[in-house]
Amino acid sequence: MFPWFSFLTYAVITAATPGPNNIMSMSNGIRKGFRGALPFNFGIWTGFSLVMVLCTLFCTLLSALIPKIKLPMLILGAGYMLYLAWETFRSSDLIEEDHSHSGFFPGFLLQFINPKIYIYCIMSMEAYILPFYSQNATALLSFALLLAFIGFVFTLCWTAFGSVFQTLFARHARVVNTILALLLVYCALSLFLA
Repeated sequence: MFPWFSFLTYAVITAATPGPNNIMSMSNGIRKGFRGALPFNFGIWTGFSLVMVLCTLFCTLLSALIPKIKLPMLILGAGYMLYLAWETFRSSDLIEEDHSHSGFFPGFLLQFINPKIYIYCIMSMEAYILPFYSQNATALLSFALLLAFIGFVFTLCWTAFGSVFQTLFARHARVVNTILALLLVYCALSLFLA
């Protein structure tokens, strides 16, 4: 049976934590308001979707060509999740802003240089999805688009909350960071318990 809870926990935490998309979305939300930042967010969603589909294709081909890659990928993935957990736990209360360009194309192009989303897709595919759906192209495409949609939803959240979210996060950063870190540790351990 597909591990929905573990998969969604990983996907939501990874999508919700600060990264280039979320920080720039928040920054655009602060500067331009929710409506003004929407073109940037739609650029993110479009680029994110394309990168997820390409990354899914790559993972599927790699897993088919090198079947013994699963264990090393699980170990690397679990190690990366534990690293994310540690960095999340020890991170400061400050959220740094990036006042880069906004608009559809900067949001779209950002996806091709954003390492967080590549790792997000590779880990999701190798650890959760491919063991169950490696022969089902429709399911793989659906999961790729689901991952992109989850990421898009959280960029919208960061945009909508803008400075409010930054203040809330700063006020309760230690508690939020600890909970997120523990959930990432759970995700890392669950890779080997399924």
